[in-house]
Amino acid sequence: MITIAIANQKGGVGKTTTAINIATALAATGWKVLLIDLDPQGNASTGIGLNAADRTTSSYDLVIDQLTIPECAVPTRIPGLDLVPATVDLSGAEVELVNAENRTGRLRAALQAADAGHDICLIDCPPSLGLLTLNALSAADTLLVPLQCEFFALEGLSQLLQTVERVQERFNPDLGIIGIVLTMYDRRNRLTDQVAEDVRSCLADLVFESVIPRNVRLSEAPSHGLPALIYDHACAGSQAYMKLARELIARLPERRKAA
Repeated sequence: MITIAIANQKGGVGKTTTAINIATALAATGWKVLLIDLDPQGNASTGIGLNAADRTTSSYDLVIDQLTIPECAVPTRIPGLDLVPATVDLSGAEVELVNAENRTGRLRAALQAADAGHDICLIDCPPSLGLLTLNALSAADTLLVPLQCEFFALEGLSQLLQTVERVQERFNPDLGIIGIVLTMYDRRNRLTDQVAEDVRSCLADLVFESVIPRNVRLSEAPSHGLPALIYDHACAGSQAYMKLARELIARLPERRKAA
């Protein structure tokens, strides 16, 4: 199982939307997908259609109580996609982890102990660089970064890349960055084009060709408990995420493409 953390320390960049729709796209190709909601807000769990009352075990139990993946994962309405949901309990996990043994490696231990039931795991990280995100980066093989096409997002990206370097030095020397995806792209806004050009000039091939546009249907889908790919398969946002999924698969190691 290859593990991809989807992270950006800045909120509102389309991180959860990216996690949900990429997971759905991969499951639609026949992959066995595990989505871990590590954000205390639980937006990925809601957006995938899991009610709060049905979240009997969660990523809190996975990280704090050290339950196993099979004990915490639940099937979703999307064939091939399992979810480890988040609950409000996760909001206290940062404090509880401070004095915990192996505080940055608990998620990695859970994933290493998991059986071979999934081909790929996506981790939706909280919008901060706390201990939960460090757990995700320590457990991940690679990182996918959604980047909003706005000026302040560039500053956050610089800090995130510095954090990745520190994680590589101290916890996970094999952590890579599989790519940066530009989100909330609006061709009517000249600043959007300028930010996109700046990111591509600095990071070149690390930036995906696919860009995720501002799209009303992407915003509407979570309120229906559905990924946009199911809510409106034909909308511009869904088409962009399908294209991104194809690019992502092409960047994965050869042994994983065959899955």
